[in-house]
Amino acid sequence: MHNKDYSRNSLFNLLVVLLWSIAMTPLLANAAAPQVRTQGPGFYRMMLGDFEITALLDGTHPFPIDKVMIDVSQEEIERALSRDGLKPPVQGSVNAFLINTGPKLILIDTGAGTLYGDCCGHLLANLRAAGYQSEQVDEVYLTHLHKDHVGGIFLDGKMAFPNAMLRVSEADANYWLTPANKSSAPDFLSTFFDSAITSVAPYIKAGRFKTFSSNEQLAPGIKSMATPGHTPGHTSYVIESQSNVLLVWGDIIHVAPIQLQNPTASVEYDNNPLSAQRYRRELLELAAKKQYIVGAAHIAFPGLGRIRKNNLTYDWVPVNYEGDLGK
Repeated sequence: MHNKDYSRNSLFNLLVVLLWSIAMTPLLANAAAPQVRTQGPGFYRMMLGDFEITALLDGTHPFPIDKVMIDVSQEEIERALSRDGLKPPVQGSVNAFLINTGPKLILIDTGAGTLYGDCCGHLLANLRAAGYQSEQVDEVYLTHLHKDHVGGIFLDGKMAFPNAMLRVSEADANYWLTPANKSSAPDFLSTFFDSAITSVAPYIKAGRFKTFSSNEQLAPGIKSMATPGHTPGHTSYVIESQSNVLLVWGDIIHVAPIQLQNPTASVEYDNNPLSAQRYRRELLELAAKKQYIVGAAHIAFPGLGRIRKNNLTYDWVPVNYEGDLGK
């Protein structure tokens, strides 16, 4: 009797183990699923009064902070990055902003296109993912004519936005579209002149290129603001609807962890570092005081947030995510 009971117990225990193994097998298989390693579409949408704002990501690229920043020590760079859990090179976002006013669809900056290699050039795909087509864009405003802002207007020798009027500040156009200026610029900026000339050429040929002067009303609710320094005609844009304001400031800030703590820190790409520092301080102060929403070209995507002042330094406060835009 005891032997039979023992056998029955052994068989029962074996059956329990077998059933447990079978039950666990799907869990083990699921744990072995391959990693995806891709992000979702690079667009983020918010409302600004009656205007619809869509941030578009052209891509991210490794920004060699320790090599291109000036007027700041390596120790300060390392300390500032470490405070945010970062170390060089940091992936820098290349952001653009689409403004749907109702009557018009206006794109501010266009990313690098193919000029930065495989890292970027995703703006058109993200524009489509956001529900728009390049043919629908009525106007394109550029903050300046550096590669990572102008490159996206040009595609396979043609206008990437075939129905758009391209608007650029007169000062920036006069500088970057004049080949003779290359001789007095740093060598590493030489190709920036070539890229600017090539990129805008189809728009000039089609009669779709128009400059503007400083601080000009460009469309209802949108005006330019001259903020020279990074380039001779660097321009920010003030977008206002129903007393809500978005300040699209271009390259006022390149590396937020460093320049928000030390606004005098600049980059070697600045045409006039002292002027760039001046307007960095002015716009940080303005945005903090007025509580404007800021659209930043190189702060982590979507590059939309507010500025909070802390005595002599500033904090970046990202916009609160909104899943319902009130349809």
